[in-house]
Amino acid sequence: MKTRCPWAQSEANILYHDTEWGVPQHDDRVLFEFLILEGAQAGLSWSTILLKRKNYRQAFDGFDPARIAKYNDAKIEKLMTNAGIVRNRLKINAAVRNAKSFLAVQQEYGTFDRYIWQFVDGRTLRNRWQSMAQVPARTPEADRMSKDLLRRGFKFVGPTICYAFMQAVGLVNDHLVSCFRYRELSS
Repeated sequence: MKTRCPWAQSEANILYHDTEWGVPQHDDRVLFEFLILEGAQAGLSWSTILLKRKNYRQAFDGFDPARIAKYNDAKIEKLMTNAGIVRNRLKINAAVRNAKSFLAVQQEYGTFDRYIWQFVDGRTLRNRWQSMAQVPARTPEADRMSKDLLRRGFKFVGPTICYAFMQAVGLVNDHLVSCFRYRELSS
């Protein structure tokens, strides 16, 4: 039996934990997806978002930032009626705003990947947590990321959301050292 991080309990969480969480991502579309999903998760459980992820992909055109940046009021109203996603107007508007800011970052840096990985000097930060109680909600890197994203017009990117994003896309390895994925992702 594999030892996992204690939060990986449900079938969906186990699959996510074992295959995605903490894996270094360099694909701009995947990075954008996680940025939007982490913002949508604010105030909710990740399990809620994970169970709605397929609906989000469909509702938000496969997380294509160029398409989302063009969403108008009619599209936003349609999203507000979609029970398969979190129907929060601020979060939906933030996704549209973030798509525009994301495209601006791509224009400036060539890729969002190049921009976002600068906050960890281009390599995964590997922590050595023994228990979930040791895992912080935010770090100085997440604080810097949040401040810069906000300066660029992004929304729902506070330090805690940024740190969750960093964990999800592998900018940081926060699997507990006892977890089998810690060793896999450290090699």
